[in-house]
Amino acid sequence: MRIMIYLVLKSWQNRWYTIGTLLGLTVAVAFAMSIPMYADGTLKRLVAQSLAEETKGLPPASLYMKYQSAGSAETDMEGLEEVNQWINGELPGRIGFPKLASSSKISLPVSAVRPALAGKDGSSRLVRMELAFQSGITEGADLVEGKLPRDGIQGGVIEAMVLSETLTRYGWKTGDSFYYSAKDSDGKTKKLIVQIVGTYKLKDDTDLSWAIDGKDSLADLFVVNRKTMTDTLLKDNKLALDSAGWFAAFDLQNIRISDLSSLIGELQRLEINLHQMLENTKVNLTFIDMLGDFQQQSLLLQAMLFALAAPVLAMVLYYITLNAQQSLARQRSDIAVLHSRGSSPRQIIWLYSIEALLLGGAALLLGLGLAWWMAKTIGSSSGFLSFVGRKSIPVGWNKTSWLFGISAAALAVIATIAPVRAYAGTSIVEHTQLREKAGRPPFWQRLYLDVALLALSAAGWYMLNAGIIATVSTSGVAAEMQPAIFIVPALFIFAGGLLCLRLFPLLLRFWNRLTKNRMPVPVYLTFTQLSRSAVSFFPLMILLILTIGLGVYNASAARTMDVNASDRTNYRYGSDVVLKSAWEGVQDENDENKIYYTEPSWQAFDKLDGVKGAARVMKTTGKVEISGKNAGSGQLIGIDNAAFAKTAWLREDLNPYHFYEYLDALGTAEQAVLVSEKFAKQNGLKEGDPLRILIGYDHVAVDFVVVGIVSYWPSLYPDTSPFFVANLDYIYQQIEKIPYEVWLNLEENAKLAPVLAKLAERGVAVTSVDDARSELIERRNHPAQGGVFGILSLGFIISLLVSLLGYLIFWFFTLSRRSVQLGILRAMGLTGGQVTGMLLLEQLFTTGLSVVSGIGLGTFASRLFLPFLQGGSALGSQQVPPFRIVFDAADTMKLYIATGIMLAAGASLLILKLRRLRITQAVKLGEER
Repeated sequence: MRIMIYLVLKSWQNRWYTIGTLLGLTVAVAFAMSIPMYADGTLKRLVAQSLAEETKGLPPASLYMKYQSAGSAETDMEGLEEVNQWINGELPGRIGFPKLASSSKISLPVSAVRPALAGKDGSSRLVRMELAFQSGITEGADLVEGKLPRDGIQGGVIEAMVLSETLTRYGWKTGDSFYYSAKDSDGKTKKLIVQIVGTYKLKDDTDLSWAIDGKDSLADLFVVNRKTMTDTLLKDNKLALDSAGWFAAFDLQNIRISDLSSLIGELQRLEINLHQMLENTKVNLTFIDMLGDFQQQSLLLQAMLFALAAPVLAMVLYYITLNAQQSLARQRSDIAVLHSRGSSPRQIIWLYSIEALLLGGAALLLGLGLAWWMAKTIGSSSGFLSFVGRKSIPVGWNKTSWLFGISAAALAVIATIAPVRAYAGTSIVEHTQLREKAGRPPFWQRLYLDVALLALSAAGWYMLNAGIIATVSTSGVAAEMQPAIFIVPALFIFAGGLLCLRLFPLLLRFWNRLTKNRMPVPVYLTFTQLSRSAVSFFPLMILLILTIGLGVYNASAARTMDVNASDRTNYRYGSDVVLKSAWEGVQDENDENKIYYTEPSWQAFDKLDGVKGAARVMKTTGKVEISGKNAGSGQLIGIDNAAFAKTAWLREDLNPYHFYEYLDALGTAEQAVLVSEKFAKQNGLKEGDPLRILIGYDHVAVDFVVVGIVSYWPSLYPDTSPFFVANLDYIYQQIEKIPYEVWLNLEENAKLAPVLAKLAERGVAVTSVDDARSELIERRNHPAQGGVFGILSLGFIISLLVSLLGYLIFWFFTLSRRSVQLGILRAMGLTGGQVTGMLLLEQLFTTGLSVVSGIGLGTFASRLFLPFLQGGSALGSQQVPPFRIVFDAADTMKLYIATGIMLAAGASLLILKLRRLRITQAVKLGEER
């Protein structure tokens, strides 16, 4: 009890440290917990979207188990009954999810049936039917005619039901009897008489209970009661069973990642369990492969997200360690007194461990709600620092999130108590001696760890460039991105930051030698203080360098991925919407392969609500001739240059001039043509050169004049085929009209469905539609894509928060520790403004250097590592349009704003602290606090 009181009093005395540590612990725990929570919610979405498609029309999560008889051997009725009870009773509990539907079937071998009274009962043709028990008939079907079959053999006949369509198909009627041949266990053939006593129809053809066999299979069944099948036919008459099947479909909408391993284990043992009860029972349909895919996707997603989050978590742990070191430096005298008065180092460590554990437990509880909010925030991300109000991913706490939360709390607690060991065994004398050595270089400088880490990051770059470490596939999709693309740059920024800190004292010495005694007294004192105690500023500076550097890199990486993926999509389509309409065609009387098309009315595309522009784009292939010589074939594009300018999308940096200027060049002459750069170089073409293209079914020769050479053009790929862009009306004057595409440029947030409906009203039959905007939305809504942007955005915000807290706590402890020094300076004659200016200059110099280093390292890392997002190596695949690294000015402005807030907060803390300073209390005998 006394220990708890002591801890409460100590925490209150160091309340700013306690609050800062608690905030850091809470953020670390919540951030770690949010990732498996998000991945868990993502799995639910993936299951809902993908599982039905994977089963190819069958219900999601379907199982079909079948016993196939080995021949005429006697049926193991006990095993059959045991399997049936186990599947219907115990299996759903082992699966652990609601059962959507189930059915079972027990059948004799298929037999050719013949009417027992051929002359009276109608047709005598042979029909192959199956005598079987089918579950669910009485519940899922309506009796159309007759009655339900009775149990056993009635008057020498076996009563059965058939589907009403069966009577129509074969010309039968209720009351007809048929001979059915079946073999017994001895191999002897027995003739059974089966009488149709009733017909039925299914209440719902789409009922999942009929999914495995379908309605067509039911049409070939004589359906009898279960008791008739098992007791009368199999047991009493010892007939040989052909097969027995069981179908079940389960609802996995609420599946979690933690459920996957146990469910996969159950499905792996399913056939073993069935075979032990009844030999020759197999699992013909299972969803274990899909679960394995989901498990792999979830693991990859979690690994990728944790790789993105690792630098931020490391930064939070570093902040906690820095906070602990600052507090312990202030409490060093108290620890030395405890040790000198008989407390052992183990007791001191336990005392601080109890305090850290209490804070860790409180952080774990506080982190629950924050983790839920973070997971929701990640799920709503559509880009870097961009969040939308889409339907949120269902998230909740699970075992994995608790595991990661507890692990993060444990690491944070260790980071909190790790510095204690260095102080626990120090006496007052040793404490004084250590204080004299406080200015010595840190251990990482003495061991040259910064150089070693820089060499390690260089090795990582080499392996990325050589393709030894994979980054992404050639598509560059976020879902296929590997963690190395973020881990290696973070290591590089950290190593570069340490190297900058090694140069920091050298810079100060150079400045002092350069200025000598020409500096004003406050400036001189500032640089003197910095050069003498530069090591004390290192922890804060590396925290700021990491925050700014990783912020710049992550922001650029997110923008680069998003912009390049959007560019690829926009370039592939060329416009927001590409549609094709139906053209009427008339076949040539003399050539059946030649068709004369009639162009639909173009007026139907005028004044469509939500459409900013519409353009005709005709694409065809033709043979090219230059100076009468064959130059190969290429793709000819016919456009209306004015309409095309309002409709098409093309990045401005892809060609030497803006593509509007090329469109203007097309308008200078009707024969004008734009030629792809690669083709022009191969054939030595320049502006003004003529060329001829043979177009259409009749290979009509059309003459053109080159007016421009372009590297790229919307929807055209120069490496696939040479391309030529010409005036559509001129082409149509030379050849019979060929169907063209219609490109639409829609207004922002305009819907496509009303546009298509309006076209239908105007008599335009649309045969195909490609919507680039829907593909962009689908890509941004992909869980992996959203997870990457969400983690990067959240990590950026957390980094700024941690840096702000670390900055404030650092200066709070620094000003408290230097209160005696500041009091002496005031007593020596420095005014309050001079002391304030001196300290503000310290903040500005250290923070400014950190910000400049962080921005420089982040930018350099972006230039160095982001080209690997293309895949392969620094050269990457030949992406079209070419890959570009994106730096958004808005992101940099956010960094500057955050830095300004930190400086303003530090200045406010500084002024407040100095206003409370009393010289008579600061200048005193005794130890500094």
